[in-house]
Amino acid sequence: MNLEIPRKFGPLVNQAQQVAREIFLPISRKYDRAEHAYPKELDMFASIMDGMNEGAEDGGAGAGRLARADNGNGSGNRNGTNMKTVLGLTELCWGDVGLALSIPRQGLGNSAIAAVADDEQLARLGKTWAAMAITEPGAGSDSAAIRTTAIRDGDDYIINGEKIFVTAGERADAVVVWASLDRSVGRAAIKSFVVEKGTPGMTVERLEKKLGIRASDTAAIRFENCRVPAANLLGDPEVSVDKGFAGAMQTFDNTRPVVAGMAIGVARAALDKTLALLEKAGETLRYSTQTWTQSAAHRELQLLEAEWEAARLLTLKAAWMADNGLPNSIEASMAKAKAGRVGNQVTLRCVELCSSLGYSEVELLEKWARDSKILDIFEGTQQIQLLIIARRLLGKSSSELK
Repeated sequence: MNLEIPRKFGPLVNQAQQVAREIFLPISRKYDRAEHAYPKELDMFASIMDGMNEGAEDGGAGAGRLARADNGNGSGNRNGTNMKTVLGLTELCWGDVGLALSIPRQGLGNSAIAAVADDEQLARLGKTWAAMAITEPGAGSDSAAIRTTAIRDGDDYIINGEKIFVTAGERADAVVVWASLDRSVGRAAIKSFVVEKGTPGMTVERLEKKLGIRASDTAAIRFENCRVPAANLLGDPEVSVDKGFAGAMQTFDNTRPVVAGMAIGVARAALDKTLALLEKAGETLRYSTQTWTQSAAHRELQLLEAEWEAARLLTLKAAWMADNGLPNSIEASMAKAKAGRVGNQVTLRCVELCSSLGYSEVELLEKWARDSKILDIFEGTQQIQLLIIARRLLGKSSSELK
């Protein structure tokens, strides 16, 4: 694997850096304090993203255009939409994680549509801003335990259930809902449905108050006899015990490297700010000298940078494998587990190293520490990722290793 950023992605990375520095950073504290207020400054940026997506041959630059190569056989080398999305969001989250999650039409639900939808659905729903609704009050990390049901009724499905922690649940134009066609069958009956905003029976119950990513709205949504066209079921409508819900789970193989990239971005912001503050205080980090000749703060920073680089390389590998059609479930979980943990470690340690400046609101370090925690939780917690990795390494099923 070539560890340099592909040259064709240079303009994208540069543009994302400029957006993070010129748009996100100046309003970061404003929307952290004004939780649930919509960041209107993002509307213009979203239009730019739409134009980039329309003009790109490999699917555009947005978080919502993830796709898996269908002809990967281990030969050749392709750097496509997954790599582009990871690189772009890493830079955007250097500016602000919550704002990056609030960009219109770039939601995680769009990733599900791109990963599972057929051609007709992609043409009809591909430009819809879609949120993702998986978690329930009684089913968090175990996606297979969801209780929301979708019962066939003629040309429609009737959905009943409750979803919580839906990112962009109020703002998005549609929600991708995971529901079971037959709970007696288990996980094999779980399918995803696109429920458009305003559909009778879908109600946003509340918006959550959160530790971090306050610029992003997080909703609880109730579905009560919500009638959805059968054409909005993503993927194969047939229940196959052999295949399980692999089609729905494939979404995670795409989105977990993206969340890992977000953790890498916010961790890099904390490292950069800490280095700048130390240099301002007269402490310059020198990589040419041995660590035992430097201050404790500089030794700690070098260790954090090493952990950060390891997480970054794992993430790039997982995204590269997805672009080349290679099975990447274990690599996606490794990247998510490593980057989520490193993001928490780096941001919290930087707060400590910067003492009162890190803990106060004078700098954004304390905010980055709060924002980073969610990146170790959503899209599968740290513990779930380690469990998935263990299952893959040991060749055991979910029933054999719980």
